[in-house]
Amino acid sequence: MKARDDDKAFWTKEDLAAENFNPDRDLNYPGQYPFTRGIQPTMYRGRLWTMRQYAGMGDAEESNRRYKFLLAHGTSGLSVAFDLPTQIGYDSDDPMALGEVGKVGVAIDSIEDMERLFAGIKLDTISTSMTINATASILLALYVAAAKRSGADTRKLSGTVQNDILKEYIARGTYIYPVRHAMRIITDMFAWAADEVPEWNTISISGYHMREAGSTAAQEVAFTLANGMTYVQAAIDAGLAIDDFAPRLSFFFNAHNDFIEEVSKFRAARRLWARVMRERFHARNPRSWMLRFHAQTAGSTLTAQQPEINITRTAVQAMAAVLGGTQSLHTNGYDEALALPTEEAARIALRTQQIIATESGVAQTVDPFAGSYFVEATTNRIEQEAEDYFQKIEALGGVLQAIERGWVQQEIQNAAYDYQRRVETGDAIVVGVNRFTRDNEPGVPTQRIDPELEQRQVERLRALRSKRSQQRWQQGIDAVKESARTGDNLMPAILEAVESNCTVGEIAGTLRSVFGEYRETVVI
Repeated sequence: MKARDDDKAFWTKEDLAAENFNPDRDLNYPGQYPFTRGIQPTMYRGRLWTMRQYAGMGDAEESNRRYKFLLAHGTSGLSVAFDLPTQIGYDSDDPMALGEVGKVGVAIDSIEDMERLFAGIKLDTISTSMTINATASILLALYVAAAKRSGADTRKLSGTVQNDILKEYIARGTYIYPVRHAMRIITDMFAWAADEVPEWNTISISGYHMREAGSTAAQEVAFTLANGMTYVQAAIDAGLAIDDFAPRLSFFFNAHNDFIEEVSKFRAARRLWARVMRERFHARNPRSWMLRFHAQTAGSTLTAQQPEINITRTAVQAMAAVLGGTQSLHTNGYDEALALPTEEAARIALRTQQIIATESGVAQTVDPFAGSYFVEATTNRIEQEAEDYFQKIEALGGVLQAIERGWVQQEIQNAAYDYQRRVETGDAIVVGVNRFTRDNEPGVPTQRIDPELEQRQVERLRALRSKRSQQRWQQGIDAVKESARTGDNLMPAILEAVESNCTVGEIAGTLRSVFGEYRETVVI
């Protein structure tokens, strides 16, 4: 398939014939290999996607109030945003955390914080997604430990930890350890969770942040699936059987502005992954072939100018995710270019999903765009562009080598530069920014984090340290260090450590002392 042709006015069956398009081979029925048309035969006629609104701010109590607000207004799954110190393994009283506690998500230092975060919420009856990567092993252990203390059946816990460290090196930056040590932690989680929390998705392989960094749709698919293949191979190399862990893999994509391209992107990703898992890795369980994904509308497209029009952007993007077959969806608040969303913005974002689900009619038909000449041609084009990137990555020696050399980062930076140049020349229109602007921008209410929160969080943390058993704490830390050194699975030691009141920063610091820290390849 040739590169995208923006000058082409319409598409015909001849365009598909030229690509040797075979509907039986390339589409099949919904719920059947290669799952281009969706992973379930009935899709939303049988069950709607999970409306999972991402939230977290300030301390555990404040975030708990927001979760209960969202649940009361009809959200069907929780999604936790953590603050920056938690994401990169520093406690709230660490000098590195100064001024950042609770600012972009909730501050979680200990098992007591995790208990407060979910107070009054039955963890074995709702699924929870946690956007956490470098410290994902610690936060999953905290979640399991808090669930045990509440009396929940941990084998019934369901949810996801993002746990996709490769895209942190590529596009986001909340890494801690060198790449190969970070990969070891992830495969330890795969093995442990398969036995201890079998309903839990231990990774959400994420293209979202690469798209936010400026990648194209095809790059988002290519680099996300290439990372996925790297995780699969790492797990196999660690001795895991593919059909034991592959059914619990999940993905996370961006729902961006170009409506048809986005619908096609999701379809292409499903087809590519199915073929990779069956033909390259020889998985035998059909569930191992299925690409299940969460989508979030594109934060990078939200504008501080005329923020109320972001409601329309979000609705268009959410519709693309639904028509593309997502299993779970977050819709952004219209004010998120300015601050964390207010309750009103969060409510409108959730209502957007509910209108799509109940009023638009799109949930009544599975993959309604199938057979469209343009959609199928665009699906084919994205698939081919992604496969071209797979070949380039393989020629570089694989994903880890491509990341360490900065090649993937450079590809995304080039795409971001090209787009920004088109915005500045007016070739790419951004409503309210370079077209249809207004002179006087009225203000909108924004969410504000209590400036006293950081000190309160620090005081709680110090109180925990003063009352815990120092002997049990030391045993927990020593066990983590020993497991890191010997190569034993880290998760039992981390779980014991959090139950012994070891903190996120203390456990991450112990692993830093053994593994060291990653230093980024500078790309110019």
